[in-house]
Amino acid sequence: MTAFHALRVTRHVLLNRAHMLVYSLAILALLRHRLSCLLSSSLFLPLLLAELVLALMWVGSQATRWRPVRRHEFPDRLLREVDPAALPALDVFICTADPHREPPISVVSTALSAMAFDYPPDRLSIYVSDDGGSAVTLFAFMEASRFARYWLPFCKEKGLLDRSPEAYFQSNIGGDSDKMKMMYQTMKEKVETALERGYVGNDLVSSQEEAEVFKRWKGLPSHDHPSMIQVLLDTSKDTDIMGNALPNVIYVSREKRPTSPHHFKAGALNVLTRVSSTMSNGPMILTLDCDTYSNDPRSPLHALCYFLDPAVSPDLAFVQFPQIFQGLNKNDIYACEVKRLYTINPRGKDGLGGPNYVGTACYFSRRSLQGTPSSTSLAPGANDPLSSESVLRKAHEVASCTYEPGTKWGSSIGFRYGSLSEDYHTGYHLHCEGWKSVFCYPSRPAFLGDAPKNLNDVLSQRKRWCVGLFEVAFSRCCPLTFGTMKASLLVGLCYAHEAFWGSWCIPITIYGLLPQLALIYGIPLFPKVSDPWFYLYAYLF
Repeated sequence: MTAFHALRVTRHVLLNRAHMLVYSLAILALLRHRLSCLLSSSLFLPLLLAELVLALMWVGSQATRWRPVRRHEFPDRLLREVDPAALPALDVFICTADPHREPPISVVSTALSAMAFDYPPDRLSIYVSDDGGSAVTLFAFMEASRFARYWLPFCKEKGLLDRSPEAYFQSNIGGDSDKMKMMYQTMKEKVETALERGYVGNDLVSSQEEAEVFKRWKGLPSHDHPSMIQVLLDTSKDTDIMGNALPNVIYVSREKRPTSPHHFKAGALNVLTRVSSTMSNGPMILTLDCDTYSNDPRSPLHALCYFLDPAVSPDLAFVQFPQIFQGLNKNDIYACEVKRLYTINPRGKDGLGGPNYVGTACYFSRRSLQGTPSSTSLAPGANDPLSSESVLRKAHEVASCTYEPGTKWGSSIGFRYGSLSEDYHTGYHLHCEGWKSVFCYPSRPAFLGDAPKNLNDVLSQRKRWCVGLFEVAFSRCCPLTFGTMKASLLVGLCYAHEAFWGSWCIPITIYGLLPQLALIYGIPLFPKVSDPWFYLYAYLF
C-alpha cells in the first residue's frame, strides 16, 4: 500500500539521553549540598524548596525529550489513491459564548474558512455552538450563509489559501476582488449594527420567515432558555452561484437552566457531538475556537493521511495541529506564543504515544469519543433530511439539560468534565484509555488564531489554565499515579509536567526575593569561585 505519511526520529537522541543522565547526577549532588547548608542557616530552606520544584519540573520536561519525532504527510498521494466521493464525512465544531468578547463577524470568518476547505462540500458540515444564545450570532450566520454562495466559488476560482474573508481583505487588493470586499463589508456592517443595538431589527432581516425566527429570542436570558437549533444550509438542496453544493451549516444553542450544570466548553462540545450524530454523523470531527481560522484548505487531507492508514487508524484518537497566533509583535511582551507548549513539547510527546489535545485545530475520530479502541464502533446516522421533523426533534432532545444525567457523558464518553482545562483533561484520559494521537506540523500553518491582546486577558487565561491543571493534578487521576499506571511512566511524566505547570511560581518567587534578603544579611547563597562546588552550580545554572 502507498505510504501517506513518513516518520523520522530526531537526531542526537542518544546524546540527549546521555546528557540527561549527567545532569540528573549533578542535580542530586546539588540537593545534597543544599541539605548540608541547612546546618549553617535556615535561609537555605526556601532555596532548597525552590530547587526541589525546579528539579521535579526538569524531570517532567525530559520525558518530552526522550524520543522526539518529525512527521511528513503526502496528501497528493492520498488524492491519487482515494476517490473524493469515498472520503469520510467531516463535522466541524466551532464554539462561541459571548458576542461582545467574541465578535460574531470573527466567528463567521472562521466558519467561512472551514466551509472553503478543499473537501467535497456534500461531505462537510459546520456546527456552531452559541452558548450565549445570542440572536445577533444567529443573524451573523444567516448573513454568512448568503455570502458563502459567492465566497466559496471566489476562493476556488482564485486558488486562495487565505480563505478567511477577514484575513484576506486585510491585504491591499484590487480588480474584481473589490466587488467581493464590498459584499463582505455590507454583511459586516449589518452584523455590527445588530450587535451595537443588542437585537436584530426588522430592517435588517431579509424575509418574514427570518423575522419569525428572531421573535423566539425576545426576553430569553442567556443562562435560561430552551435549546434552539436552526439548519441554515442543507447540502442536499442549497447551492452556490455556480450551481455547486454548499456544506451543511447548523446553528446550535443548547438548553440552559440555572439549576443544571452546563460544564462550560466541554458541555458545549458534547452537545455538538450528540446533535451532529443525529444529523450528519461524520466519522471525523474538527474542533475550532471561534478565532482560529483555516490558513490551509488542505488540512483535512493532511489529517486523513493518518486516519486512512490501516496501520495507524484503529487506535488513533486525534490529529493535533499546532496552535499558531497571528499578529504577535516582535517582542511578544506577554509571552502569548507559548511555543514550548504548542510546538516543541508536542513533537517530543509524539514519539511516546502522541501530543495532548490543546482545545482547537484538532481532528478527532468520532469513535474515540464513544469508548476505548477495542470496544468502539461508529453508530449509523440518520438518513432523513436535516430539516425533517424527526431529526430536529431528536437533536433538541440530545441538546436538553435532562439528557446527560445518568449517562456516561463527561466521564467516559465525549469531552471530559471535572476541569476548567477540558482539552488537557480529555486528551489525558484518551491516552490513559489506550488511544494514540499524532502531531501534524506542515510547512504552511494549517490554522491561525488570535492571542490575548492585553494584560488582563493574559492573566485571566493563565489563571484558568493553572486552576484547570491543578484540578487534575490533585485529583484521583493525578498523572504521577493514575497516568503512569494507565499509560506509561514517560507519558505520565509528560502530563505531570503540564499538570503542575503553576508550580513555577514557587521557585520564581523565592529566587525573586531571597537574593536581596541574603545580600542584606551578608549570607552567600552560592559557593565562591574558589570553592570546588562552584563548578557544579555553574554547570546547572
